[in-house]
Amino acid sequence: MELVVAALVGVAFGFAVSMGAHYTGACMGMSYASGALRAGSALLLMAPLTLIGAVLASGGVKNTVGHGLLAGAVGVGVALAIVASAFALTTAYNFARIPTSTIQILVFSVVGAGLERGIAVDWPTVEHLLELWALAPFAAFGLGYLLVRSFGRPLPPGARDGTGPGTALGLVAIALVGMGAAASFAMGANDVANASGAFVMTGLLSPTGAALLGGIGLAVGVLTWGRPLLRRVAFDLVKLDLKMAVAAQLAQAVVILSYVTFGYFTSMNQALVGAMTGTGYARGVGTVRWRAIRDILVGWGVGPPSGAACGFAAAFVIAALGWG
Repeated sequence: MELVVAALVGVAFGFAVSMGAHYTGACMGMSYASGALRAGSALLLMAPLTLIGAVLASGGVKNTVGHGLLAGAVGVGVALAIVASAFALTTAYNFARIPTSTIQILVFSVVGAGLERGIAVDWPTVEHLLELWALAPFAAFGLGYLLVRSFGRPLPPGARDGTGPGTALGLVAIALVGMGAAASFAMGANDVANASGAFVMTGLLSPTGAALLGGIGLAVGVLTWGRPLLRRVAFDLVKLDLKMAVAAQLAQAVVILSYVTFGYFTSMNQALVGAMTGTGYARGVGTVRWRAIRDILVGWGVGPPSGAACGFAAAFVIAALGWG
């Protein structure tokens, strides 16, 4: 049993590191793309805020993951199968540089493992999460669109790179950095339970201890492996002006923090891509790089079924090894 617990701790911490890297673009991509922050500064700002969000604001989400998805008792072996499945898939997406929904992968890994082990799945909660996930990008799209329209014209040429008369690295850029900071805090609260919820599920750690372990892992991932996804989201999706960047990051932060407040979680990337698409549409559809968004939609489509399949298979293997 000690070996299984050690494996669970190692895999959960590794999963948190992977998620920290995975969501750098979703939190700080706009600040970096606009030139308000350099990559290193963006990551140094994000890491501690992610840890703080995980420790202070993740209680409701941890309860949803720990007690709201499966109706029966969950052993350490089953928890290991769940976390290992979600970790493996998230890492694969990281290598492919495709932003996807870690939350959806995790939830359906839980479902797959529960089905294989004969543990009752709380389907009303899963269905409610599906409804909320479907709503989030549209809410962010609408909010991003309205914010850009309310902000008025784009900044003058040169504003983005700091060379023109509308240059900014003034109030608008400060606001953008603030939105990235809020998104980083929200990511810690929203996503830490993906890795550490298994400890609450099995009773191995208190919610606070689980959040601290997972939050440290998130921060380590931000600092050590965060640049590729930061660049991907910053430059491959939408051609941004500074006002669009502010609107997109604000819309994402509002949607995520609204969900977290009620103990639910949704995809950071779905919220951001929805917001970015809304801001791009407000400026004219030519600003949106539809091929990149199509690739991300494919990732969203395969995430839940692949999570369920991997969770089912991993639970079977763990049981065959006598660990479950």
